[in-house]
Amino acid sequence: MSKSSVSFLALSCVGAFHTLPAYADDLPRTPVAGDPDQRRDDDILVTGERLRRSDDPKAVAPVLDTPRSIVLIPKEVIQQTGSVSLQDALRTVPGITFGAAEGGNPLGDRPFIRGFDTQGSIYVDGVRDLGAQSREVFATETIQIVRGSDSTLGGRGSAGGTINIISKLPQVDDFGSISGSYGNADFKRVTADVNLRLGAMAAFRIEGLWHDQDIAGRDALYARRWGVAPSLSLGLGTPTRLTVSYYYLESHELPDAGIPYLYTIGNAPGTGTIASRPALGTITTAGGTTGYVDRSVFYGLTGRDFRDSSTHQATLRAEHDFGGITLRNTARFTRSEQNYIMSMPDDSQGNVYGTAASDPTTGAAGLRGDRTSGGYVWRRTNTRYGYTQSIVNQTDLYGQFHTGSIAHSVAAGAELSWEQARRGTYVTPGLFNAAGTAILASGSTITPRCNTATLARSYCTTLFSPDPNDPWVAYASDTATNVLPVARIGLAGETQNDANTRALYAFDSITLVPQLILNLGARYDRFASTTRLPGTAGVRFRRTDRLFNWQAGLVFKPTPDTSLYASYATAATPPNSLLGEGREDNALPTTAQTAAILDLLKPQKTKSYEIGAKATLLGERLLLTAAAFQTQIDNARVTGPNNTVEFIGESRIRGIELGATGTILPGWTVFGGYTHLDPKVIDGGSTVFGTVAVPSVNTGRQMPQTTRNSFTATSNVSLWHRLELGGTAIYMGRQIAGYSDDRSATRLVATKLVVREAPAYWRFDARASVKLTDRVDISVNAQNLTDKVYYTQLYTTHFAQVAAGRTVFGTLGLRF
Repeated sequence: MSKSSVSFLALSCVGAFHTLPAYADDLPRTPVAGDPDQRRDDDILVTGERLRRSDDPKAVAPVLDTPRSIVLIPKEVIQQTGSVSLQDALRTVPGITFGAAEGGNPLGDRPFIRGFDTQGSIYVDGVRDLGAQSREVFATETIQIVRGSDSTLGGRGSAGGTINIISKLPQVDDFGSISGSYGNADFKRVTADVNLRLGAMAAFRIEGLWHDQDIAGRDALYARRWGVAPSLSLGLGTPTRLTVSYYYLESHELPDAGIPYLYTIGNAPGTGTIASRPALGTITTAGGTTGYVDRSVFYGLTGRDFRDSSTHQATLRAEHDFGGITLRNTARFTRSEQNYIMSMPDDSQGNVYGTAASDPTTGAAGLRGDRTSGGYVWRRTNTRYGYTQSIVNQTDLYGQFHTGSIAHSVAAGAELSWEQARRGTYVTPGLFNAAGTAILASGSTITPRCNTATLARSYCTTLFSPDPNDPWVAYASDTATNVLPVARIGLAGETQNDANTRALYAFDSITLVPQLILNLGARYDRFASTTRLPGTAGVRFRRTDRLFNWQAGLVFKPTPDTSLYASYATAATPPNSLLGEGREDNALPTTAQTAAILDLLKPQKTKSYEIGAKATLLGERLLLTAAAFQTQIDNARVTGPNNTVEFIGESRIRGIELGATGTILPGWTVFGGYTHLDPKVIDGGSTVFGTVAVPSVNTGRQMPQTTRNSFTATSNVSLWHRLELGGTAIYMGRQIAGYSDDRSATRLVATKLVVREAPAYWRFDARASVKLTDRVDISVNAQNLTDKVYYTQLYTTHFAQVAAGRTVFGTLGLRF
């Protein structure tokens, strides 16, 4: 047996990763000896530079010839904008909004693409990265966003699209860099990236991070984290290659749930449609008290609240070339942990605006000192500890061949994965609420929430001037006087979710003639999951879903530099897709009492139709894109007219997207675009009052967690080879969080509708950089230059997270 055969047999058993390309072009060009700008078949065109990439098994055609809407955030944009997290980077892309949550993942990454939650469709080097996380970018090369139904590419979920984080991996040259930043709000950040060549065919690379900052314009808050990402590649430039990598990130922060909404449906004044926005600025309560709520207010408690998280990722990539065919195998082990106690500013009992013109002075309410006239915030306590872990293996075989005059670029592969999530809550030992659920003493068993006693215990605070340093004691219950330590609930109270996936997929880009390309793809998934409920009885719910998804597109190329396309793609989100690590409309039962719905559950189905155009201009240095699309979700879980769970819900989003990336003139780059959405809930099910069913308040209205119009533009200009000036403009239209109306069993026709929303805003950033020498540069970033008050994440009810104020920091960079 030959050495190459032995290598193949050995490496085919080993795991590996692939990365997804974006804004690539494979147009022919005559090579010129010694030309540093000579294009290659693996180039990526972005911000005027040709970035090298390794072939991706599933990317069977360059982006110009791919009938999908794809956006790449290159490392230059991440660096120039001063992005320090995935959320920061994604804000440079129009059409992406962010949602908040109560539990599971209240503060982590929850992006919405084309109006659909994409938390469970985030990938690192093509491998699903599940878990409640706040991701960093210190080890990120680029970020790719594929928009539209995308289960064919990534598997379950992906109704609105996918996000793929492409890691920095070893290269054949020696290089290194280190940068240090310091700014207002005690902003401190150090990053390092060193690549060492270990002979002709091997290289080692390591990235490091240390980050520590307060949050500008916000009281008490801080964020601290550190990370490291080493990797080793063997066989570079040879037919057989092996890459081993590891990633670790540890974070500690004081979590911020933001600002409560002003009104609930029970106390909103007037009739008709009433906007309930976060209670910032000048506020007048139901009792007539007028005060000012500053953007800096923080309703949490420094003596109780915290959020600690960590992520471990160990990966292995092995591949071997057989002429025009490549075999690649991918393996990854991931474990992420998250532990938090968070104060959520809750308005559910109307304590923010108030429910009466004055506080009671007589009777039991008067003796308790109930605060009903408004101006108070209940510090609701949300807690969780837990972990998610997974083992994923992907095997891909890809290459090119001809059938007569027809060219094929194909890929086929298989995926096997195992995932587990386990979670519990923090409690004061022995404390349970009326439903038998373990809780942490916070006033949740008291009605109304705010009175003399709960204010004294810091369960409630004033709307206008809360003190984060209020004393807090872990009493045994809301009314007890004995103190008990805060502890984890333990194994008997934890919930565990297990899942495994078996999948097969195939793609083919068929060049019928040079001007006409047919793109096809299909994927089959068997997704099985189990939920084990808390308690000693060992109640388990099991479910297996078999999913088939496909995509098809046709590309017409009037010229080698332009393309017109039409495409269709599907996605499917089965029950328990997030394993309890985020909000799921279609979750498995969470109590034995709700077990009856298990047999009723169905996967949610999504279909996307898209037409578009792409063009490379100015010698292939500028890429322009345009797309019009419709995405429709069916089988959504709603309440039916008989007051039972039914899968008849339907939503639809129509929209247009425009994009531009590359070089307008030598030294002048641009990245950004515009998105317009028409998001509508077609059928939100029913709300049942007694025996009468009426349409849900959501039916016919704009989908929550969306905005109709968004625009971003990041530009950078180089002057005199030493000075760079740049900036970013971001526009986000009014965002809808959720709806409620005042219908009841005695009033089936609503007299008022409360719309929880955040107003539209513009944000501007600026940057200047001076190259002191060929190896040393200094730059200054000013984020939120005008100190605009706006909101970064919205929850359907209760609260919205307010953005940081103006943040200015300088960075000294050294390359070697």
